[in-house]
Amino acid sequence: MSKPGVLTIPSMRDRCSEAEWKARVDLAACYRLVELYGMADMMANHISVRVPDEENAFLINPYGMMYEEITASCLIKVDHDGNILARPDFGELNYGINKAGYVIHSAVHHARPEVACVIHTHSWASMAVSALECGLLPITQTAMRFLKIGYHDYQGVVLDTAEQASLIEDLGKGEALILRNHGALTVGNTVGEAFNWMHRLELACRAQIGAMSCNTPLQNVGADVLEATWNNYQPGTRRPYGVMEWPALLRKLDRLDPSYRD
Repeated sequence: MSKPGVLTIPSMRDRCSEAEWKARVDLAACYRLVELYGMADMMANHISVRVPDEENAFLINPYGMMYEEITASCLIKVDHDGNILARPDFGELNYGINKAGYVIHSAVHHARPEVACVIHTHSWASMAVSALECGLLPITQTAMRFLKIGYHDYQGVVLDTAEQASLIEDLGKGEALILRNHGALTVGNTVGEAFNWMHRLELACRAQIGAMSCNTPLQNVGADVLEATWNNYQPGTRRPYGVMEWPALLRKLDRLDPSYRD
């Protein structure tokens, strides 16, 4: 018997490899965590993950489901051209994908083969910072991690594939991007790494908005200290992000609601 308010979606587990199923579980968990940590925008925005061992495929959310109800089986597999390769039976709802999500995420997956996961958010804090001419200020230790963050100028709702080239150029080889007048984007070699980047970027944006709201001069840090602090967060200096945090975050979700694994 189905629970009130819960969509009944047939399992996709027997329709994919074990590696893909694990990627589905991790991605579903990431959607739940983005909602849990206050970074979701109802059914807008997207998180995607590359399908292991498939060069031209990634998983993304069905357009019409809230982040808090995403499961491993509801995710839709698409190729870099936006063609749907696999999806569950949504019945009369017949969910597909959102074009804006495809345009942004396919661009990154195609240009950055080492990237496994792409997260895009419209949180209140990231949108506020994206609208500031000064951008993200290195006024906290967390923000110093993003000392060399990229910026992408607003060109309207991202529906035109012509914008993909400038988006990729502005992201470069970095892990984070402020989409001007829009929101934020992070990438990672794993889902846990991408979530770690986004969580810290969100904290940096919230801290900046809080500090600027006090209407008092901000305490600046010297350029040499900023550079040294930024370097402490780089891949060649520390272990990859998410290695320790991700298993703990999955345990947290399992305690709260393990249905993301379905």
